[in-house]
Amino acid sequence: MYLRFPLLLATLFCLSATASQAFDVDARANIGVFDKYLWRGIDLSDSTAVTQGAVELSAGGFTLGAWGNAQLEDDGLYDGGQVNEVDLTVDYTFNVTELATVSVGNITYILDDLEDTNEAYAGVTVNTLLSPTLTVYYDWDEAEENGLFYTASVSHTFDPCSYAAVNVGALVSYNDTSDYSVYYVDATTGEEASYSDWHNYELSASVDLKVTDGLTITPSVLYSSPISDEAKLAIDSEWLAGLSLTYSLSF
Repeated sequence: MYLRFPLLLATLFCLSATASQAFDVDARANIGVFDKYLWRGIDLSDSTAVTQGAVELSAGGFTLGAWGNAQLEDDGLYDGGQVNEVDLTVDYTFNVTELATVSVGNITYILDDLEDTNEAYAGVTVNTLLSPTLTVYYDWDEAEENGLFYTASVSHTFDPCSYAAVNVGALVSYNDTSDYSVYYVDATTGEEASYSDWHNYELSASVDLKVTDGLTITPSVLYSSPISDEAKLAIDSEWLAGLSLTYSLSF
């Protein structure tokens, strides 16, 4: 796991040097602190604080990215300072028409103490009010059943002034026996059980505070809650708060 991350960074650097000869290249790096690691409504850090960071390079519609999560304190499973997940993403985003944007890609999850897995995805955004987006994720690697997970979301950004932007969003998800990552423990048998039903909804808000042309500070908050009876056995209602720092440049 620890060898793959520097190798990816070297690959991203080499690709950016090549791509810059033919396309404008956008680079982005961010680092943030959050009160927990919340993913699809699942508290993956036992409500202990984490730091998360990412690097991305984009050119000609393609984006290569690496994202990591590290514990800031011992959560009973991982020690403070331990990097327990690195995700590698390849994405291609393009406009079908002026009204529709499509994104396709793959996420490789590199995990400590769990089997690594891969998840392909495809999403479409309607370029109109609230930017409604539908995304389908498919775990084609470790999931033993359907391995499908769906999200539908809307979002909007307000610009009250030149140095601040307010972002609000809402999301609802459906789990279609994506048993590797989303499941509950059967009270009778004590075994993990997958399900096909509505999973969770999320409400989010953040403020992008522009410090310089490339540097942005973003406080954020998110609320997640389960929907179906099965989901209520798998996850709890959760609040997530964080503060992140992002630097972007084009060359």
